[in-house]
Amino acid sequence: MNIRCTDRSLHADPSIGVLGSSLGPNSAGFTLLELMLAIGILGLILAMLWGSFSAVSHSKVHAENRLYTDEEGRAIMWQLSRELRGLAFTPVTPAHTFLNGEGHVQSGSAIDSISFSTFDSGHRKSLDTFGAERLISYSAAPNPEHSGWSILLRNESSALLTRETRTSPIPLADNVLGFHLRYFDGTMWHESWTSDLANGQVNIPQAVSIDLELASPGGRSIRFSTRVFIPIAFIQR
Repeated sequence: MNIRCTDRSLHADPSIGVLGSSLGPNSAGFTLLELMLAIGILGLILAMLWGSFSAVSHSKVHAENRLYTDEEGRAIMWQLSRELRGLAFTPVTPAHTFLNGEGHVQSGSAIDSISFSTFDSGHRKSLDTFGAERLISYSAAPNPEHSGWSILLRNESSALLTRETRTSPIPLADNVLGFHLRYFDGTMWHESWTSDLANGQVNIPQAVSIDLELASPGGRSIRFSTRVFIPIAFIQR
């Protein structure tokens, strides 16, 4: 007996795989081009996020460094101004007070120096006949690690009694671009100053102008300026 199957559903369907899963044109999935496009968009988004994060991070570092430079400059100006106002004054015997300022130019910018005698505020004065208690000097030296920068040095020596004690210069800043001092005699400003100690006559300027320029991150600079009036100059006059 011959049996013929007439049900077409039993015939093999070429769209059916070995495992019986359908791989027809309407099946769900991603093509290689779609995957590459999605990865490219994701990489672009990550690059944008990294760029934003890097910019914020660099801005934060620059802001902190600029703030540190600003505090550094203000501290130097405050200290020098306070010491200038405390110039030693001995009204009984001939005064040993002096102030010497010299103008220098380095890399096209003014890098001056100054030396003077002063008393620390709040400290009792020493005996007049033995000279100034503290000798202060500010000077600059080239920064060997950065061309165009200078190192501002502060040196202090004690002349109390007949024993003189010297200390090593202390660097106050290593990013100095300019340090300019001018001296007012009551009529005009001078670029340098030399006190006359002959016959007990002391020539002290009435005011000192201080201009300080420090390098900051990003190639910019921060400038500080002030004028200090010397009380001793008005007392002696």
